[in-house]
This record gives sequence, C-alpha cells and structure tokens, in this order.
Amino acid sequence: MEKKLSEMEFDEEGTIKEIEETLRKQVAGMGIREGKNIRMATKQPIKGPIVVEVDKSFTSLGLGVAEKIVVEV
Repeated sequence: MEKKLSEMEFDEEGTIKEIEETLRKQVAGMGIREGKNIRMATKQPIKGPIVVEVDKSFTSLGLGVAEKIVVEV
C-alpha cells in the first residue's frame, strides 16, 4: 500500500517509491532516495517535524517535505 511519508505511523517501515522532482536533490544529501528503506522514528504533534531513519542514520524533515515523498508500506 502506498502512502505519503507524512501519513506513516510511529515505527512503521517502508520503501521510498517516489520523490517530487523539485525535492530530489535536497533530500538526496540526507540519504533519502527512491528504493531506500525508511522508518518513521518520531512524529511531532500539530504539523511539527518528523524524524526518519534511513541506513541507520536519523534525519528530521518538515511536514511539507514529507508530504512530497511516497512510500510503499
């Protein structure tokens, strides 16, 4: 099932399927690329940032960025 990264639940895992074209270069430096496995580490309430784990590294993303990434869970 596909869903936006921002819609993932705490500790849910999936594979990145699609990243909006304008965002690809920005998140590639964080290790977030299509085909990578990703895990939702924490989610802040009320439109706060999220923290994800990719390749045993943690990174924080704004909710607007997370809404532009599609994950297969």
